[in-house]
Amino acid sequence: MSGQVMPCGPQEIASLFLFEKLSPGQLGRLCAQGRVERFEAGPVYTEGDPATCFYVMIEGTVVLSRRVGGDEVEVSRTSQRGVYAGAMQAYLGDRVPQTYNNSMRVTEQTRFFVLPAQSFSDVMREWFPMAAHLLEGLFFGSRSTQQAIGQRERLLALGSLSAGLTHELNNPAAAAVRATAALRERVGKMRHKLAHIAQGTYSREALADLIEIQERTAERVAKAPSLSPLEASDREDELADWLEDHGIAEGWRVAPTFVQAGLDTDWLEHVAATVAEDILPGAIGWLNYTVETELLMDEIDDSTTRISHLVEAGKQYSQLDRAPHRVVDVHELLDSTLLMLSGKIGPRIRVVKDYDRSVPDVPAYPAELNQVWTNLIDNAVFAITGTGREGTLTVRTARQGDRLLVEFRDTGPGIPADIRSRIFDPFFTTKPVGEGTGLGLDISWRIVVNKHHGSLQVESAPGDTRFQVLLPLTAHDTDTDTDTDTEGDAGASTATATGSGPETTEEPV
Repeated sequence: MSGQVMPCGPQEIASLFLFEKLSPGQLGRLCAQGRVERFEAGPVYTEGDPATCFYVMIEGTVVLSRRVGGDEVEVSRTSQRGVYAGAMQAYLGDRVPQTYNNSMRVTEQTRFFVLPAQSFSDVMREWFPMAAHLLEGLFFGSRSTQQAIGQRERLLALGSLSAGLTHELNNPAAAAVRATAALRERVGKMRHKLAHIAQGTYSREALADLIEIQERTAERVAKAPSLSPLEASDREDELADWLEDHGIAEGWRVAPTFVQAGLDTDWLEHVAATVAEDILPGAIGWLNYTVETELLMDEIDDSTTRISHLVEAGKQYSQLDRAPHRVVDVHELLDSTLLMLSGKIGPRIRVVKDYDRSVPDVPAYPAELNQVWTNLIDNAVFAITGTGREGTLTVRTARQGDRLLVEFRDTGPGIPADIRSRIFDPFFTTKPVGEGTGLGLDISWRIVVNKHHGSLQVESAPGDTRFQVLLPLTAHDTDTDTDTDTEGDAGASTATATGSGPETTEEPV
């Protein structure tokens, strides 16, 4: 928007605090290269447009705002004479994008001294060379530090996830190795028992009956019910007594295996009625090996399935071989992140999933959302474990108008009110030295707000801290693959968390 050009008086320009120490010759140059413009109430420039001018307010009222998602958020309003805005990084030249990083409007008739960006750059370098060099060093040094530490933050998270995943993979892998060794031993004994049976005086009919019982026993193992410890103990006593009454030596040794397989005295009565009394002990021993091999194969199957799930969760978390931006089920992302972090969460933290499965899929960068979930879960775990007590982490999803809410609630001590407004600032951390970079929430904010056009906020009280992520349900018109490492201000916009029809589960991870 252009204003009405007015005469530029060196004396009036000299009354602005930016220029009060300049010489008459310098003031004359400013007036010659710049101009005074009067704007009526309305916009002056728009965020993202090429930064062509440096503005210093002579009189009036100016409002600066930033885009957050689809909203314009006011960040400053002032009538202070001499305030400035616009192409303030023109002295950096083409080393950074020369666009306005905010929008400016005036609420009443307002006059500015307006200096073209190139003229501003020239006078900065000619009149204040040391200041320009110091500002360059500060700008690029701060950005490089933030990028380096941001990368370090990702590497730390990756290391933590790798350690947790290794631990989680080791348990089922070790179980599969143990079960395989035991299975080899049981199969060897079964072959020995089969040779012993073949050398006996069993009739063809008796062997056929024994094989049929074996098949039915294997079927029972696959359908074994889950018993409480008390129920299992009572059934073991019943089976041990039955085996002893029928002359089976050391029946108490096989009773627990039979109970685990879902066998009971009625089944043993069926076995006794099917085979001759003289071969019952051998039949019981044969069936015991059958049950043990079936149980061991189930254990191997469970372990390898667990490994497969962990590997799939790792792929889901990292989003390997997936499109960087696509429509996703946010619950899949949450589940994969919780599984990847299960080792770090540990047994002292109860995880509750309060999911509303009716919410639709959302357009997103899934790998980067997983990074957000990782940062928020890690902070919650740190808050809970810092109390030295057990606690609860609740992950909730719900629909809120045209947005999806993802909420992480922990029962930690809460965030003190005096630092709550700073937690999204780069490099701010409450963790001990060496344990936190202070960029986790800053990166999360950039991913949610800048890249997904959503919002990230926090509500906190002792025993109830909630980080709430709100994501649009539809793709934004200007979705681009924005670099989340670039410089910029962070902050949280507000939202109210509501929802209905949730599916709540509580599970160890």
